Amino acid sequence: QWYQRRVPDIVKVVESKGNNLFSVEEETGHVTLCSMPPKFRKNVWIKRGDFLIVESIKEGKKVTCEMVHILYPPQIQDLKSDHLWPARFDENDVTKPSDGVTKKSFTEYRSTKPVVSDDSEDSDDSLEENVNQRNRPVVYLSETDSESD
Repeated sequence: QWYQRRVPDIVKVVESKGNNLFSVEEETGHVTLCSMPPKFRKNVWIKRGDFLIVESIKEGKKVTCEMVHILYPPQIQDLKSDHLWPARFDENDVTKPSDGVTKKSFTEYRSTKPVVSDDSEDSDDSLEENVNQRNRPVVYLSETDSESD
């Protein structure tokens, strides 16, 4: 298995404190600080409600653990099937968004968007809409407007 055949310490991310520190909730309900090691920085995005496998830091007073692994839904299902998932976190369905709003995943969004194929390589018609930005109105200036300035 990917979790090294021992019972992992699983925590839930409560909030980001900045500076690669996260407030996490342990299985006992205790909230503590967790640090992100350099190998994860600028490579992953951790958000509220995510689950992590952590290792405790013996010399830490405020920061008591360091993240080792980020858990994704298939890995969470593996832990549940092996009966290693904490009962405290079992009440939350990890496949649903934490704010209660139903959202489409990016792959579902892409599969529903029609892709227009065009023979010309320079055409932008075959590009999909960028889902990361809001739609902004396009303003075209006529030649008479630019001449009067």
